[in-house]
Amino acid sequence: MIKDINNKTCVEILGKNYVGRLAFIAEGEPCVIPITYYYDRETNSIISYSTEGHKIESMRISNSVALQVDEVSSVNRWQSVLVHGLYEELHQIDAKFNLHEFTEGVKKVIAERDKENPHFIGEFSAKLRDEGSPVVYRINIKKITGKQRQG
Repeated sequence: MIKDINNKTCVEILGKNYVGRLAFIAEGEPCVIPITYYYDRETNSIISYSTEGHKIESMRISNSVALQVDEVSSVNRWQSVLVHGLYEELHQIDAKFNLHEFTEGVKKVIAERDKENPHFIGEFSAKLRDEGSPVVYRINIKKITGKQRQG
């Protein structure tokens, strides 16, 4: 049976994961792409970054977005969280601070969840700098819902 998940459990799922699917509108059509994210408990928001491109341009035009995060064990055992929110581009000191929070937060989640010591996050961030300054953004959460199936 599929059931609703309470807000506390939804927040726990967001906090212990770092990959989700971002939904946004581009040229009047829905788009969904995977992103690496960090859930910031203090601000109840999602932090991520990207290079300039289709996704960023689209979210600047239409800032209403969604993020879906799933934990799937089997066809009969899964949890799914859906976040609705607003895209906010961060600049200067806010962007630098939040990119640092993102990097440290994702490293911590990977270390706790996957028992790995990731070095690639810093390398990936450095690669972005070579391609130009990253666009750091936040998804200000308006609503969180979740569903689960447990057998």
